[in-house]
Amino acid sequence: MKLATLENGTRDGVLVVVSNDLTQYTTAERIAPTLQFALDNWQDCEPRLRSVSESLAYGSQPTQRFHEREVMSPLPRAYQWADGSAYVNHVELVRKARGVEIPETFWTDPLMYQGGSDTFLAPREPIVVADEKYGIDMEGEVAVIVDDVAMGATREQALDAIRLIMLVNDVSLRTLIAPELAKGFGFFQSKPSSAFSPVAVTPDELGDAWRDGVVHLPLCVDYNGEAFGRANAGVDMTFDFGTLISHAAKTRNLCAGTIVGSGTVSNKMDDGPGKPISEGGVGYSCIAEIRMIETISKGEPATPFMQFGDTVRIEMNDAQGKSIFGAIEQVVQKPV
Repeated sequence: MKLATLENGTRDGVLVVVSNDLTQYTTAERIAPTLQFALDNWQDCEPRLRSVSESLAYGSQPTQRFHEREVMSPLPRAYQWADGSAYVNHVELVRKARGVEIPETFWTDPLMYQGGSDTFLAPREPIVVADEKYGIDMEGEVAVIVDDVAMGATREQALDAIRLIMLVNDVSLRTLIAPELAKGFGFFQSKPSSAFSPVAVTPDELGDAWRDGVVHLPLCVDYNGEAFGRANAGVDMTFDFGTLISHAAKTRNLCAGTIVGSGTVSNKMDDGPGKPISEGGVGYSCIAEIRMIETISKGEPATPFMQFGDTVRIEMNDAQGKSIFGAIEQVVQKPV
């Protein structure tokens, strides 16, 4: 089942059920006016929404043409957005570029930050930043939306609470990160609003590609129209989503609609740093990673961060090459 939130002039939009091929939709507002309502009442809403999805597949449901540019984030705002760093290869490169080794605990205890969730960007909404000097970067990730999760939940209980999966562009302002972290109090200004894919899908939509709490498919990141990253989300993921959710719930209950992110998808190559696609590698899901590798190998980075007018496209295709979630496609702009 694929769900999206159509723009209707309100903060939270209106929930729609989308066809598997992302070409048609039908409204779900008689069942659940918004996705958050559906998540709050999942036991009642899920079978009814699934029935609509099945009718849509058989052509027995009134439909309208689905346009990805007309949707908001599946959850335009959320009660909680917690982003992990499940690909420790990425973290290791960040620190190695600074000449610092990662503590051994990084391989056993996930990193996680609590992001701003009051507003999310629509999948085709521009990334508006005041100054290019902030070090504008994309971060291609996978995320899940959970049902209620009790404090102290096990990995298995956490996995059972996953309701939907989507993609993320977790925008970062790299030159603001280090000064903020140096204060010892975490991210804030350096992590503006994130963007999510046009649709969120139930785990069964991924078939065998969803197993053990991991999505086993490449994440396609194109930068200014060129292939930039094809890292496989199922490779080198140190912490699966069950582990990440359980970590987030260690000291608190998580409410229905909480979003948990994977962190930047990152693959090694021959047990070493990854390589650009042009050099036979799978590339990168963020600019910072190639800059880290350039720093390690050449002493300084050569690839600039994003500039005004640059574009990024983040998508994931199934085994037949068809888009699963639709595409996040954004341009960097200065404020009007």
